[in-house]
This record gives sequence, C-alpha cells and structure tokens, in this order.
Amino acid sequence: MDPVERRSRGVNATMTATSPSVLDASWERFEALYRSSRDDVYAYVATLLRDRAAAEDVTALAFERAYRRRRSFDRARGNERAWLFGIARNAALDELRRRRRHARLAVDPEDPAAADGLVTDEAMADDALRRTALRTALDRLAPRERELVALKFHAGLTNAEIARVLGVSESNAGTLLHRTLAKLRKACDA
Repeated sequence: MDPVERRSRGVNATMTATSPSVLDASWERFEALYRSSRDDVYAYVATLLRDRAAAEDVTALAFERAYRRRRSFDRARGNERAWLFGIARNAALDELRRRRRHARLAVDPEDPAAADGLVTDEAMADDALRRTALRTALDRLAPRERELVALKFHAGLTNAEIARVLGVSESNAGTLLHRTLAKLRKACDA
C-alpha cells in the first residue's frame, strides 16, 4: 500500500473515530495557536534559513507537523508556543541539512515609516548603516548564536522556553544568550 494512501486511511479513521465536538475544540485551539504564532514562526525560520521562499515552505511544514502531532503535546513539559517552535526548529534544521548551505538575505526589509515619507534622507541613511552593521555582525555569529537571537527576538520566547527548544538548562540558555548579545553589541560598535 502506498504511504500516502496509508496516511489518508489513518486520517480518515481518526476523523471518523473522534466525536465532532472534540474535533471542533481541537481545531479551534490549533487555529488560535496558528493565528497567534504564524508570523513569529516565519520570522524565526527565515532567520535560520536566510531564504524567504524556503522559510515559507518550512513554516507550512512545521504547522503541518504540529497539527498531526497535536495530541502528543504535554502541558507539563511547557506551553504550546515553545512546543511549536521546537517543531519549527527541527523542520528548519532538516532543510539546512538537505541544502548544506545558507542562503543570504537578498534585500533589506522595507521600512514602513520611510514609505509614508515621515523619515528624512539622513535618518534613512543612518538606519541603513545600522542594518548593514547588524547584518554583518549577525553573519559573523555562529549558527547556534544566530538561532539564540532568533528565538529571543523573532519568536519572543522566554529563556525557559528557549532552553526547552534547545534542550539545555534555563541558566545555560540565559548565559549563552547573554554572551551572544554581548558579542553582537561589540561587533555592531566596531
């Protein structure tokens, strides 16, 4: 039997075995998690992959995996958001292993204030210099250090949640993050 057909039969069996009220509640909780996290998951994955198109695919894959595994979520081990970022991290690492390369950011992100004409040319130039310095400093960080920055600032995770995603202690996560940010500040100031 074809794996897709086998999976389809399994999904159909699950859908018919589950009462509609349980299915509706499960779907509503997952939909709320998706709506509250999709942009942050995408930003985190895009930071790891450094490729927007691949980040879209990996983000979709991460949510698909999370949906399929939603019953394995254990509240005793953390919150749903940290669990989701763990899944996204694994999906992104799978993609990096597959490609064996790092894509680069092709274009500076747009500044919405600049589009409205509220920013002077001098301010735009200063912002462009700061973005360039930050991008250069981030490029010099090790992949693990970039991941820490992404988990903290793109995902908005606490140190405890970062620790769960990375599989380290909370104090270790805090120490690694502190050292990484100090290294990043130093590189930006240089």
